[in-house]
Amino acid sequence: MTVTPTLDLGAMNVLNRATHRTVLITGVSKGLGKALALEMAKRGHTVIGCSRSRDKLNSLQAELSSASSSSQSDSNPSSSDKHLLMDVDVKSNSSVEEFARAVMEKKGVPDIIVNNAGTINKNNRLWEVPVEEFDTVIDTNVKGIANMLRHFIPLMIENKQGIIVNLSSGWGRSAAAQVAPYCASKWAVEGLTRSVAKELPNGVAIVALNPGVINTDMLASCFGSSASLYQTPESWAPKAATMILNLTMADNGASLSV
Repeated sequence: MTVTPTLDLGAMNVLNRATHRTVLITGVSKGLGKALALEMAKRGHTVIGCSRSRDKLNSLQAELSSASSSSQSDSNPSSSDKHLLMDVDVKSNSSVEEFARAVMEKKGVPDIIVNNAGTINKNNRLWEVPVEEFDTVIDTNVKGIANMLRHFIPLMIENKQGIIVNLSSGWGRSAAAQVAPYCASKWAVEGLTRSVAKELPNGVAIVALNPGVINTDMLASCFGSSASLYQTPESWAPKAATMILNLTMADNGASLSV
């Protein structure tokens, strides 16, 4: 009874590894987003990225071009305009709407979207977290993803295919003191993902992905100097890229971990 899906999944996985993809990554200017973008470019895929940091995007554009030029699978001799990076605030619905319009005009519908943009509150008990800080966590981590889904899912549905990856966290499946706003936001990501999965038509899939414990600025804000004991984004990216590129419709609604 399990023969057919096993064969289908294997065939799709082979196709995923061999086919050029257009991968959109939010929060692409640093940390996991940047490392994943460079890994995808190195493998010959086209990267669409957004961030609020224009200076970092300018620097990343050159790095992506360099990574593409060194890729054996990139047949385009000029990779300077292969990737698209834009200054976007995912918290703003209008900013994301404009981003979606520009992406369609310049690159078409992405094959994969990785909703990576996120932030965390400074360690504090909930009642001592400033209102503005709490709002920023929820607006970025939850509303930011909702804004992306609102404007890109209809494009994927019309295109009849697409994979969406919402970055969750171990704290989206457990809890910890001092980071209640962040935990709440990532639990919301898990619930949002499972609900949207039930609304999608065949051909489009969405998953929640826990990246694991990685030495990023966000981890350092919680763990301090002990964050350096964990793996770097650069060592994480190859494993994450392989996993993301091999996602299929069979994974729709899943809560996965790298």
